[in-house]
Amino acid sequence: MAINWFKYASPASFYPLAGRIAPWFGVAAALLFVVGLYLSFFVAPTDYKQGEGYRIMFIHVPAAWMSMFIYVVMAGWAAAGMIWNTRLSSMMASALAPTGAMFTFVALWTGAFWGKPMWGAWWVWDARLTSELILLFLYIGFMALEAAIDDPRRAARACGLLALVGVINVPIIYYSVKWWNTLHQGASIKMSSESSMTSVMLITLLVMAFACWFYTIAVALSRVRRIILEREQRSDWVAELVGGKQ
Repeated sequence: MAINWFKYASPASFYPLAGRIAPWFGVAAALLFVVGLYLSFFVAPTDYKQGEGYRIMFIHVPAAWMSMFIYVVMAGWAAAGMIWNTRLSSMMASALAPTGAMFTFVALWTGAFWGKPMWGAWWVWDARLTSELILLFLYIGFMALEAAIDDPRRAARACGLLALVGVINVPIIYYSVKWWNTLHQGASIKMSSESSMTSVMLITLLVMAFACWFYTIAVALSRVRRIILEREQRSDWVAELVGGKQ
């Protein structure tokens, strides 16, 4: 039997679906984090150049990936909301923003801890670091703008525009190490060539990346359920749900 996916564009239909699948992603994320951290600290070998300090990469790199990926997804939801005028789209963008900001902060924070022993400085105005810092400001600006506008529809349009304009920064972050003479090292994994890491390091990195990915889905689905209830509080189905009639 074919599934009518457009049915779930409605907040009323998506709310129970998100409630059913969010716990599964949460459990998967927890298991992957346990496995990933075990591999990070007890299985992955010591790097012959960076010693034990390189292990922060297993948190830093997935966090940096997620910081960019989440913003691109946010921009996609924002574009969908503007094109099809769907309420759920802006809700999903709002639900993703705090997690994207958290991963951006983690990427910058762990990068500083790695940079001090490796570069001799907590921070340098390197192209990669600076563009990543701009990404954090974009996330903060998105959430601040949404909080500053009382009308949800006006807030969705303004935040959607900011998300679409700000997504230009994502390729700048990614290609900054190629476009400019930057202190930051290049990509850890390249699709066009074989990875320079050992297979254990690569598997550990991918496990941590999937853990962050599943965590993001679980948290975003849980958060969007709260947003749906707030924005749809005047609808009959929310009144019945809150009133315990269903």
